[in-house]
Amino acid sequence: QVQLVESGGGLVQAGGSLRLSCTASGRSFSTYTMAWFRQAPGKERELVTAIPWNGSKTYYADSVKGRFTISRDNVKNTVDIQMNSLKPEDTADYYCAARRFGVAVAAAAYDYWGQGTQVTVTE
Repeated sequence: QVQLVESGGGLVQAGGSLRLSCTASGRSFSTYTMAWFRQAPGKERELVTAIPWNGSKTYYADSVKGRFTISRDNVKNTVDIQMNSLKPEDTADYYCAARRFGVAVAAAAYDYWGQGTQVTVTE
C-alpha cells in the first residue's frame, strides 16, 4: 500500500513558476512508476508527466514539453514537478499517482492516488 500527499499548488500569473511535490509513504516507493495527472473542470484527467522507478525515459505530454520537469528522490520518497512558463490552460487540479509497472498513459492503469492540489494560472 502506498499513500501519496501532494503539496505546492496555488495561484500564479501566466509566465510564472510553481513546484509541486508528492510525498509517498509505504513500502517499495523506489519500485513504482510515479506520475502527475491533471484535471481541468469539465475535462478528463490527463497524464502530464511520468517517471519510472530508475528515472529513465521520462514521459511528458506535448503540451508541457520544455516547460515542466519531473524528478524523484527514492531516498526521500518524493516526486516533484517543476512547472515553468505557466499558461492559463495549465489551470487544473494536479494529482500524483503510482503504479507498479512502467509508464502508462491511462489514469486507470495507476493503483494509488493523492488527493490533488489546485493550480490556477491567471492572465
